[in-house]
Amino acid sequence: MALLFYSSLLSCAAFSSDANAGIRQYSANADDSIWQLEKTTRLSCKLNHDIPSYGQAQFMSSASKSKPMSFILDMLVQPEGYDVAAVKSVPPMWMPGVPSKDLANLKLLKQFDGELDSQVSWLMLTELEKGFTPTLYYQDWNNQHDKVLVGLLAVNFKKEYLKFLKCRDELLPYSFEDIAFTVMNYEPNTGELTKASKVRLHKIGEYLKNDPSIESVLISAYTDSYGGRYLNETWSKKRATAIKTYMTELGVEAARVKVEGFGEKRHISSNKTILGRDTNRRVVIQIAKP
Repeated sequence: MALLFYSSLLSCAAFSSDANAGIRQYSANADDSIWQLEKTTRLSCKLNHDIPSYGQAQFMSSASKSKPMSFILDMLVQPEGYDVAAVKSVPPMWMPGVPSKDLANLKLLKQFDGELDSQVSWLMLTELEKGFTPTLYYQDWNNQHDKVLVGLLAVNFKKEYLKFLKCRDELLPYSFEDIAFTVMNYEPNTGELTKASKVRLHKIGEYLKNDPSIESVLISAYTDSYGGRYLNETWSKKRATAIKTYMTELGVEAARVKVEGFGEKRHISSNKTILGRDTNRRVVIQIAKP
């Protein structure tokens, strides 16, 4: 099947090459074409396809509002220079007469794996879903006499692709950057967070449950100037400690969570107005990763 696939490619693609150029072909055959979903948390989904003697093709989506897609060509031998690979969609043998389609160009950068953006990644996935073979064609950087063809075989693709789509649908709709620095506010004269801040804290909690790589969390709590300096400092420490408890119950190591209570120090707004005091009653959460 692999030989038939490349015969079809060479006859349909109409690439220009000199008469002495050789073609090195890399693709799984029908018997060893494996697509595999890699998922550990609600932060990322990856669909992998091994390319024997060449490397691995990877489609990946990460937690964020847009959940962008990317394609990475993880090569065992990375480029030694700079070039461009043509990306084409080659029809299967059971579609005689159907021409290949140009999809995009992939920049090959020295000592980097190849990468394509979300739009082209989706295009390649839809071609695979239809049974086509997205194929890269480029000049070998180690042998000027050879051209290289790298094909992503659609055999055994659809089942894992469906799992991948479901995984992507379950990704968190926000990323680490969205929760790394957060300011939340409290209701007056209580230890209760405002409604919006409770929603924000829940988001942070959902993220922490899914990311074991958190290195440190700093929780700094502040009050307005009403109630007395000592009482306000006590209130701020209690509020920070309560949030620390919430985070450790989600799995964050207690030693990695530091709390600070500043009371009515470090105001960021005037305490002479209701709006200003609402702003000063706050807790700041800063989360760091390695």
